[in-house]
Amino acid sequence: MIDASGLVLGRAASEIAHRLLGGESIVVVNAERSVVTGDRAMVLAQYTAARARGSKRSGPHFPRYPDRIFRRTVRGMLPHLKSRGVAALDRLEVHIGVPEAYRAATPETIASARARPALRPPLSLEEITRLLGARV
Repeated sequence: MIDASGLVLGRAASEIAHRLLGGESIVVVNAERSVVTGDRAMVLAQYTAARARGSKRSGPHFPRYPDRIFRRTVRGMLPHLKSRGVAALDRLEVHIGVPEAYRAATPETIASARARPALRPPLSLEEITRLLGARV
């Protein structure tokens, strides 16, 4: 079980994808507290453009909620069209907050994915998804 609070989204996703391909089953909690670094306007423009791309009928369909964005980011780092990538993605669970079933367990964190102190604070995934229209 991994607590995503304060972890940079891309760095955490790449580490999780590597572990999933190694055969681990991973549960990610507090996905909405992971952060995206970079210029605020650029990050928001990227996510709104991805959300607006395509059509509602034919896609591509980009998620709006933080757990689904986190899962899709991990999926992008897996060979999800091959059987081993599909099996790896099936071993991943991503949750908003901490579900009742996992409250007793002690989550670990990924030290290499921690957000470093910066002059401008990074955007949390919760902030981004609220601007995309999610009711978190």
